[in-house]
Amino acid sequence: MSLDGIEIGWIGTGNMGSPMSRCLVGAGASVTVFDPNADNMTASVEAGARAGSSGQDAASGAEFVFSMIPDDDVLRAVALGDAGVLAVMPAGSVYVDMSTVSPEVSVEVAAVADAAGIAFVRAPVSGSTILAAAGNLTILASGPDAAYQRCEPLFAAMAAIQFHVGADEQARYMKLVLNLLAASTVAALAEALSFGRKGGLDWNVMLDVIDESVVASPLVKYSLPPLKARDFSPAFSTDLMIKDMGLICEAAAGVGVPTEISDAVRRLYLATAAGGQGADNLTAAIRQLERQVGLGEPE
Repeated sequence: MSLDGIEIGWIGTGNMGSPMSRCLVGAGASVTVFDPNADNMTASVEAGARAGSSGQDAASGAEFVFSMIPDDDVLRAVALGDAGVLAVMPAGSVYVDMSTVSPEVSVEVAAVADAAGIAFVRAPVSGSTILAAAGNLTILASGPDAAYQRCEPLFAAMAAIQFHVGADEQARYMKLVLNLLAASTVAALAEALSFGRKGGLDWNVMLDVIDESVVASPLVKYSLPPLKARDFSPAFSTDLMIKDMGLICEAAAGVGVPTEISDAVRRLYLATAAGGQGADNLTAAIRQLERQVGLGEPE
């Protein structure tokens, strides 16, 4: 579906935001982007977006404003206050935040948006930068049904799959549920692989068997080729997972759910970052455990 004639403001053109904004440009939308790092806007501008001078400049006159930003503090700065996008968006427009942030800050933004007559859609994503560039992400959205329906054609330009999971903060919890499962899977994989190597198993043989076993989830299958090559370049960094595990532990405590597993997983990633691998892929937790038990590189 063509998005010709739709005016969109986009805040945050980092590793994920840049390819996602380019998907909207490619679908015909008129997109104005803003990022505090001007270099981050280059690829979007080269694809046909206009470079905004501020978040408010990108948001002014837009029917839809999207943000893809790092954390709670940045969301507050982007959305709220006299310099925030909600201060310049007209009643009847739609603000879509696609970041992984806490339900707590999301409630704050929703209250301000509601008071201004602006529909707020929470739409965090699941997927890698490769999937973002191909427009094949999964979008987990919550917010008013009518606003979600208005967003569906825009989401279709960025995602292969989209879910509307509720009217309020459900998308925030859904994203954290998925990230907890991803973090725990990689942590268990790290322990299992270290255990196997200590028991005399060959690294590549272990990975081959896992790849053909009942535990070979899509995440595990995606991780195995770079693990065979011992490639820990970041698709999703350890530092980002530490941030998300903090959100998970806080949100779980807030709704009265015990976090024994989450706490243990978080400690592993904190140790991985302390060992100098915070910028590496979250699978660097495997190297961290290998060091702890005295294992070097596989032969």
